[in-house]
Amino acid sequence: MKNPYQKLFQPITINKLRVKNRISLAPLGMVCMSDPRGGFTQEAQDYYVERARGGTGLVMSGVTLANYDEMHDFSVPCASYDPVWFAKTTRPMNERIHAFGAVMFLQISAGFGRAVMPPMAKKLYAPSDQENRWDPSLHQRAMSVDEIHKLEHDMIACAASARHAGFDGVEIHAVHEGYLLDQFAIALYNHRDDEYGGSLENRLRPAVNIVRGIKEACGEDYPVSLRYSLKSFVKAIRQGALPGEEFEEQGKDVEEGLEAARILERAGYDMFNVDAGTYDSWYWNHPPMYFEPGMYREFGRLMKKTVSVPVILAGRMDDPQMACESLGRDCDLIGLGRPLLADAFWPNKVQTGDVEDIRPCLSCQQGCLARLAEGLPLSCAVNPACGRERDFALVPTATPKRVLVVGGGLAGMEAARVCAIRGHEVELWERSESLGGEIRLGDVPDFKADDRALLAWYERQMQAEPIELKMGVEATKESVEASGAQVVIVATGATPVRLDLGEKNHVCLADDILAGTQEAGHEVIVVGGGLVGCETGLWLAQQGHHVSIVEAQDKILSAGEGMCFANYDMLKDELAFNGVHVYEGSRVAAVDDASVRVDTPAGDKDLPADTVMVSVGYRSDTALYESLEGGSQLVYNIGDSRHVHNIMQAIWDGYQLAMDL
Repeated sequence: MKNPYQKLFQPITINKLRVKNRISLAPLGMVCMSDPRGGFTQEAQDYYVERARGGTGLVMSGVTLANYDEMHDFSVPCASYDPVWFAKTTRPMNERIHAFGAVMFLQISAGFGRAVMPPMAKKLYAPSDQENRWDPSLHQRAMSVDEIHKLEHDMIACAASARHAGFDGVEIHAVHEGYLLDQFAIALYNHRDDEYGGSLENRLRPAVNIVRGIKEACGEDYPVSLRYSLKSFVKAIRQGALPGEEFEEQGKDVEEGLEAARILERAGYDMFNVDAGTYDSWYWNHPPMYFEPGMYREFGRLMKKTVSVPVILAGRMDDPQMACESLGRDCDLIGLGRPLLADAFWPNKVQTGDVEDIRPCLSCQQGCLARLAEGLPLSCAVNPACGRERDFALVPTATPKRVLVVGGGLAGMEAARVCAIRGHEVELWERSESLGGEIRLGDVPDFKADDRALLAWYERQMQAEPIELKMGVEATKESVEASGAQVVIVATGATPVRLDLGEKNHVCLADDILAGTQEAGHEVIVVGGGLVGCETGLWLAQQGHHVSIVEAQDKILSAGEGMCFANYDMLKDELAFNGVHVYEGSRVAAVDDASVRVDTPAGDKDLPADTVMVSVGYRSDTALYESLEGGSQLVYNIGDSRHVHNIMQAIWDGYQLAMDL
């Protein structure tokens, strides 16, 4: 039978380099993936080889630095620091990648400029004098012409080093995302009056000089790609614009972006890797689940009409049907970043017709971008082995055991799945008639479709592996002890915290609204501005309800603590855009039949209400685990029943326990 996605597996040529298919690994940060001499760690090498093994045609590295002038440490690789050592750590990797028929590009970055995170900065410079993006009290001085020349030289030297190390091409990072070269290109950030400022041609001069120097050093046939943001979506410094929002562009608009692309193609770039956004509209470059899939397609279509070289397009493109429809119209290759973290074998599974077996990306960014921001190596919330393929490889157990898993949420299903793969005899008990636990409620909003896909994936895994499922079974101390299990894994989840708000009005839990057992009225007061409260409030507002959120802390969503900043920033902006009123540092003082009195920093307010939805967190259900402690069975507690947190913690708990049992 003909593969309906065959378009994805047609070869393409970049300059004179043949790529076996139209699938590219989108570049993702390489924080903590460098050794002390600027080379790739073993973990980095294994990570890239795994994506080639999974069928990706073009493997693109994440950011490597042109030099260490701007940064304090060696957490990110640099090809020019010690070229001999760099080749020693990357040439064997490239040889392994080539064995799978894939090609490998090295992405080389000119650095951060005003976007540098202060703890990382050794020098604070930018194209012009300006404040730091993250800390306005920090001053970024204007780079000297000599510093710009050195940066251009180091970028070219990195490309020469990459060619020597066996990389098939390089990508310049970036006239993209508001990094340093993008700051030169955008008049909002570049106020220079020399040859690097003023006209568009002058502002693009560093990017032009770099590609011309690479072609001279490495040859005209050596492919050079450019990471490129066509439009900035900036309303003002630190203020991004949402999809569908009317605003006046302060950064790079489409018309200027297309003209810049023409100039850059003439300079010698062989491919454009296209997206949108800057550090002032960061969620555009790192799209959370609140974006529609394929949100860059219109920009790719415009680029295809403007340039004659290939265009790569990422941006939640992991639906194979949408990807095929986009080829030739919106792009020439699709870029998959986070989807290839979630499942490195996405290309092979699409090619062999096993699409339903693809583990979905949630666009939660907990395991990837949020970890990079904390100075940790990237991984994936749904794939704990990502970025540590060697250490987290599953090997058959030498001592099979009878394992009982109590609880069919994500932690329990992951533990059962991994135990079964490794050869244990596994039984899973679930008290309800359906698997999923709390994710079955959390996936109700329209923008949580990927959560629904993950649950469906786990349900298939429970059937595919030799796991004995027992549904509708309430585990007790006696029944567990009588089960004959040698190992008991308790994953009984958590229960929502209830508040005593009296008998008046319609008081219910967020879980009740999401489960459909309670119906929200038109005027909804959400008590609790955590993730569940904010997402449920946003979902209700998008359905036409009038929503107010009352949060006791000074900021909703704990000011983004523990979240990816892009997700936090977009959710906060979406609440405002959809008319959700937020009362921070406030508490519910009284609930009446048709209103709620809220104690705010500005004084008491009486808000109309016909529904009071409580969402103030969850409490671990530890009763079963505590009853089993001290018995003759080995007992472990995982997921929310150990510590209420998030999807990543639940899945990682299950995997990390089961991989070592």
